[in-house]
Amino acid sequence: MNKSDVIDRQYLLQEQYRDATNLNTRLGIIQSLSVDGIDWYQWIFGLIQPRPHSRVLELGCGSGNLWRRNLERIPEDWEITLSDFSAGMLKDAHTNLCHSGRHFQFQLVDAQEIPFESNHFDMLIANLMLYHVPDRSRAFSEISRVLQPDGLFYAATISETAFADLEKWMRSVGMIPWIDALGFSVENGEAQLARWFKQVKLHRLENTLLVKDADSLIAVIRSGTPKDAYSEATYRQLHRLIAQDLDQHGPLHMPMRIGLFEANKPRT
Repeated sequence: MNKSDVIDRQYLLQEQYRDATNLNTRLGIIQSLSVDGIDWYQWIFGLIQPRPHSRVLELGCGSGNLWRRNLERIPEDWEITLSDFSAGMLKDAHTNLCHSGRHFQFQLVDAQEIPFESNHFDMLIANLMLYHVPDRSRAFSEISRVLQPDGLFYAATISETAFADLEKWMRSVGMIPWIDALGFSVENGEAQLARWFKQVKLHRLENTLLVKDADSLIAVIRSGTPKDAYSEATYRQLHRLIAQDLDQHGPLHMPMRIGLFEANKPRT
């Protein structure tokens, strides 16, 4: 995947995020490989400050995993709007949460043009999605606009080292490592947020994946790559390289680092 694919709205809407299939594939495999069994969504939710009577907007809610995994922890008095730029993802979120016993509102939203009045929300959340936004400065401006004074913004992303062990294999077969296209990461996110928010704080999660076979890594790569980007011969070559390395050196312990930025909107 190259930089243009990551922000290509046609590709993202028609293929990558047409529905939650690709996302669920990646998350399911990564979760199954986790040595510590850490649930990202429970970790993220545990860092969110439970302010009473909050209006909450999640941008890029995907299939609603943040809320599905934390139903019993959601304050009763929160008004929650789940949004995504993909109608298919939003439909999956609704299906997953409509019988949860909690009330959620669902709305199609582009983070670059949020259709709510200024100072409307007490809290905004954007999990693992900001690197897909073509104009992040515009999105941050919109997020700041719709937040209440002293509102909170939470943005999760991955580290540029998250898939470092894959780079040598991917480059050797002519693939572009995902990290080359990561425009909002643990390493560069604070500088971007600091232009719009004060007191930007980074929470880090150190997780380790134990990889014992090549199939799981190939499945992860396929789920995040345009179908016509590489030939089947390229994938077979990549599979052979990974399998040979695992045979020679044993299971791979792969660091999987993610971070959650917590940012406050300046009071005007």
